[in-house]
Amino acid sequence: MPPPATYTAARPATLTPLCVDLDGTLVKSDTLIDSLLVLLRSKPFTALQLPAQVLKGKAAFKAFVTHTVSLDVTHLPYNRDLLHYLQAERAKGRDIYLATGADQRLAQRVADHLGIFAGVLGSDGATNLTGKNKLERLRSQLPGESFDYIGNDTPDLPLLAHSAEPMVANPTLRLRLKLGSIHPVRRFDQRAHPLRSFLKAIRVHQWAKNALIFFPLLLAHDFHPQRLLSALLAFASFSLAASATYIVNDLLDIEADRRHRRKRMRPFAAGDLSATQGFAIVASFLALAALGAGFLPTAFALWLLLYLATTIAYTGYLKRVPLVDVLILSGLYTLRLLAGSAATFTPISHWLAGFSIFLFLSLGIVKRFAELENLRASGTQPSNGRGYFLTDLEQLRTFGTSSAYAAVVIFAIYISGRDVTKLYHNPNYLWFVVPLMLLWLNRVWLLASRGKLDEDPVVFAITDRMSLLIGVATAAIVFLAT
Repeated sequence: MPPPATYTAARPATLTPLCVDLDGTLVKSDTLIDSLLVLLRSKPFTALQLPAQVLKGKAAFKAFVTHTVSLDVTHLPYNRDLLHYLQAERAKGRDIYLATGADQRLAQRVADHLGIFAGVLGSDGATNLTGKNKLERLRSQLPGESFDYIGNDTPDLPLLAHSAEPMVANPTLRLRLKLGSIHPVRRFDQRAHPLRSFLKAIRVHQWAKNALIFFPLLLAHDFHPQRLLSALLAFASFSLAASATYIVNDLLDIEADRRHRRKRMRPFAAGDLSATQGFAIVASFLALAALGAGFLPTAFALWLLLYLATTIAYTGYLKRVPLVDVLILSGLYTLRLLAGSAATFTPISHWLAGFSIFLFLSLGIVKRFAELENLRASGTQPSNGRGYFLTDLEQLRTFGTSSAYAAVVIFAIYISGRDVTKLYHNPNYLWFVVPLMLLWLNRVWLLASRGKLDEDPVVFAITDRMSLLIGVATAAIVFLAT
């Protein structure tokens, strides 16, 4: 390892060298796990070598991962409070060292990016620089000198114990329980509340999509308690499974999300939740979803499995294939209807199937259209690998609006046919739904064209006052028609 860099100006004798850990301390996430997630996303076949690399030891494993992928250190979730403190101390002439268990090459890239460190100490492929190994290395680098240390977890205990002024940043519960006689003089906490981060990660608002499970029953006017209970259990199972897929998507997209102006605030990208916590949530939610599905017909479980497989394929590859991605999105909406039908033994009419395909295709396209329009308005070129260009905007508008009007036409044909009289005593009232549908769909596309639509139309629908009023009015008309 090269010797630490030195400053041209002499450090004041009264300033004790300051050593800071990287993972969980200066950075709110774990750079090794971040690198592994990038590897899984970008080089899935190389990931097959990981078990063999683990057998070579932690230091060699870290070296392999660092050599295989280059983590974007410019967008890591730095602890801003701590970083500002380090910059202020550096301005005073204090020597600051980055002492981390991360691989030396990755740690050096972080140091080069921040430009505040007098030296870097990291794992070298043979020695895993944590705990006592790190303490011994610091003592050899700073002979005869005391030092201050900032850490976050139990491997940092030996260093905190020998530190002149121990400090912590986002300390883990394990560390807080084992500090004992160590009393940190400073604490740098910069994480959102765990419950808030958890609710944000599982995207409770997206559960609104799963209300489609109830539609086969509602549209068939079947309110038998047992079937309603089955629909409710199916809704819960589907929602848990959906949240699990959202988390998997966020973990695999973690580096891309950190470069996005809005998605960088997602819990995993921001470092408010760890990837380990994310995988624990995924495992728990999938287990609960499977438990719920076990009380429902086998056909529902098969639809749920198809949803999971399709979503994983979409996350891994299909979302980067133009047009196929929006067909998948629309198909996942329709799949929820089919799952609800299977859970309650309620058949879906060909009218509902046709209507849902065109309506959801329009909503899927408007999501992509809004993303591109917002990029165009900001003067930014697409960089998320979705395969769309700004020149595709007009074509997407044509596809999306055509699908929207096709859905309205199918609904109009349905209410003018014979099938509707079997379910509604006053079917002519349903004609008032047509202008409401046209109003909402046209408004969605108008706002998208103006760059004023949230990139997810579901979020827009449940937060927009006009959309909610249209929904209430539609429900009232359907009730009167019944």
